[in-house]
Amino acid sequence: MQKTNYIIEVNNVSKQFEDGKFALDNVSLSVEKGEFVTILGPSGCGKTTLLRCIAGFQVATSGDILLKGKDITQTPPHKRPVNTVFQKYALFPHLNVFDNVAFGLKLKKLDKDTILKKVKRALKTVGMSDYEYRDVDSLSGGQQQRVAIARAIVNQPEVLLLDEPLAALDLKMRKDMQLELKEMHKKLGITFIYVTHDQEEALTLSDRVVVMNEGKIQQIGTPTDIYNEPVNCFVADFIGESNILSGTMIRDKRVRFCEQEFDCVDTGFGENTPVDVVIRPEDIYIWENTKRTSIAKQQEDYDPEDRVPKGRFTKWYGTVQSCIFKGVHYEMMVTTDNGYEFMVQDYHEFLPGTEVGMLVKPEDIQIMHKEHHIYNHFDGEVVKNGKVSFLDADWEVDEKQLEGLSVGDKVEVLVPFREIDLQDHEDEGVLSGEVHFILYKGNHYHLTVRTDEGYDMFVYTNDVWDNGDRVGIQIAPKSIKLKKVE
Repeated sequence: MQKTNYIIEVNNVSKQFEDGKFALDNVSLSVEKGEFVTILGPSGCGKTTLLRCIAGFQVATSGDILLKGKDITQTPPHKRPVNTVFQKYALFPHLNVFDNVAFGLKLKKLDKDTILKKVKRALKTVGMSDYEYRDVDSLSGGQQQRVAIARAIVNQPEVLLLDEPLAALDLKMRKDMQLELKEMHKKLGITFIYVTHDQEEALTLSDRVVVMNEGKIQQIGTPTDIYNEPVNCFVADFIGESNILSGTMIRDKRVRFCEQEFDCVDTGFGENTPVDVVIRPEDIYIWENTKRTSIAKQQEDYDPEDRVPKGRFTKWYGTVQSCIFKGVHYEMMVTTDNGYEFMVQDYHEFLPGTEVGMLVKPEDIQIMHKEHHIYNHFDGEVVKNGKVSFLDADWEVDEKQLEGLSVGDKVEVLVPFREIDLQDHEDEGVLSGEVHFILYKGNHYHLTVRTDEGYDMFVYTNDVWDNGDRVGIQIAPKSIKLKKVE
């Protein structure tokens, strides 16, 4: 039965290009009438492809797209009641402002009086009433953007699609236009679907945010939900600043990380379950630890812990390594006594070398299910010469792992994240690939390395790598564990 409150429904849509790669992988999304929905993600995540499929500029390989319950998957763009505002505006340089805005109305062969009224109303909405007869090339970037929006809304579309429309503007103008877009949305009452890679922009503008990565939707929620309750490490890392750590859920409302136990508010993760822990930098309370400073400091009149919440909180201690003023707050990197690193944001300045105490309230500790535990899992097969084939390569394994196995047996291959060696020179490895994703987890890096054959493997390392670095991949025979597949 049709859900009448949904104006756009994207159902199991995939888009595969000629090279075999999927820009969209089984994406589903429903947008309510009058909503401001932002599709957010890094470059190449599929967000613009999704917008272009809704607009009709690209056709989905599979799945369907409905507008008010009607299938428009194969409908050409000009027959869809949607309009698109592009990043590069796409204004006609040979037409003035009025004629640019009126272009679509003239194609519909409306009478001159109607066109005049509609164009003036659209220009008034975007704050460009006195610019009707200006040459578009004489306008600033922000003014051209307003004209592009006026041209889109003058046709009174049911859905307005905006593809990174503010990306070409400078920071101040972009922030001004964000506020204006929000006001326009309230005035017009039409549905906005907005694409951006700017997290702050998405959180500022949206009723709901759709976070995408590698052609898949990672999370859909309000800006508050996305920021405070990320569902996985990618979302937590991509949206704002985060401290992400490996932990163990001891029981309901009790978690262990950084070699200490903390109270939290999460339940339902089981007992002694590996989890990931997220703490936002602004949620860490920090104070100078006078117990570890000079006698002169200890004799000061004020109590450095007087602004710390009272109660039974787990405290931990460390030393400030760096302090940068960010305009509104100070951003500090603090190394704990047991070697973990935290980012802390506070209105007070703590200089490098200062010994500090820290705590976090239970409700500010966010627990997430671990997407990947400590082993990579691959499909493999026993081959000749005491080797196992997986990841399109033959690997030497410890002979004990081959006991009870014969050539041709199918096996599950387990390789611990910590036991994959990355080489600076790609020809030094059995395989080669590149660093695809980096996540710092307090005292080590969690890397996703994509092999040249297209496989992903996860690596824990203390070495510093950059996204895009080419690497060789080595695995010691003793690090490869085998399980026979019956």
